[in-house]
Amino acid sequence: MDARPPVLAAERLTVQVGRRDVCRELDFTLQAGDTLVILGRNGAGKTTLLHTLAGLRDAARGAVLLSGQPYAAWPRGHEACLRGLLAQSQPDFFSATVLETALVGRHPYLGRWDWEGPDDEAIALAALAQMGLESLATRQVPTLSGGERQRLSIAALLVQQPRLYLLDEPLAHLDLHHQVAVLDHFRSLAASGAGVAMVLHDINLTARYASHVLLLDGEGGHVIGPAAEVLTTARLSAAFGHPLRAIADGEHTLFVPA
Repeated sequence: MDARPPVLAAERLTVQVGRRDVCRELDFTLQAGDTLVILGRNGAGKTTLLHTLAGLRDAARGAVLLSGQPYAAWPRGHEACLRGLLAQSQPDFFSATVLETALVGRHPYLGRWDWEGPDDEAIALAALAQMGLESLATRQVPTLSGGERQRLSIAALLVQQPRLYLLDEPLAHLDLHHQVAVLDHFRSLAASGAGVAMVLHDINLTARYASHVLLLDGEGGHVIGPAAEVLTTARLSAAFGHPLRAIADGEHTLFVPA
C-alpha cells in the first residue's frame, strides 16, 4: 500500500474567471491509481480549473496540495518532477527534431548547464516508441501532422516522468486508434502508481476509462465521485444542456443524444 500522501488534493477550492465561479467549495483527493476525468460544456472552465490544479494560476479561495504540500512549499522547480501538464496547444518557437522536442521533458532533472545524456535519450526514445513515433525521431517538428504533433507532446510529457499527469484534451487531433492507445497508456500508468486527471469531451470514453468524474455545470456547481455514480442521464443532460439517454452494451453503458 502506498503510504505517501495523495498525488493531488483540493480543499474547499473556489476557482473564478473574472466574477464567474468555475467551481465552488471543491473537495477531492486524487490517489495513486486514480484516473479523474473533468467533464462539462464549452466555457464551463475546465481548462481554467486544470491550470489551477497545476499551480499555474491562483485560486479565489481554498488550497491545492501537490503530494501533500501547497505548490509554494516545494523547492523552486521541484514541482515539475512531480506534476506534468499537457496543455491544449503546443507552439513551436524554434525548429527542432522530434527527438530534441521529446527531450524537453528531461529539463526538470538537469542542472542549469547540463546536457542530456545517454540515459535521457533512452527515456525519450522509449516514450516516442510508446506513442508510435520512433521512426520519426529525426524529422523536423513542423513537418508533422496535427495528430503526430499531439502524440509528440504526449511523448514529451511521458519523458518528464511525473507522479501526477494533468492532461487538457489529450485526444485532440487523434484518430480513434490513437485515442484508445493514448487512454490505454495512461490507464497503465495509473495502474503503475501515477495519478491522472484529464479534460475530455467524449462521455463514452470517459465512462470506459475514468475511475472518477468531476462534472462542472458551467455555473459554479459541480458533482464529483466514482464514474458510475456521476455519469447518469439526468446529471449529464443538465450539465450539457441536451437530453441524453443510456444504452446498455454488454459491460458498458453508452450515452447518446435523446
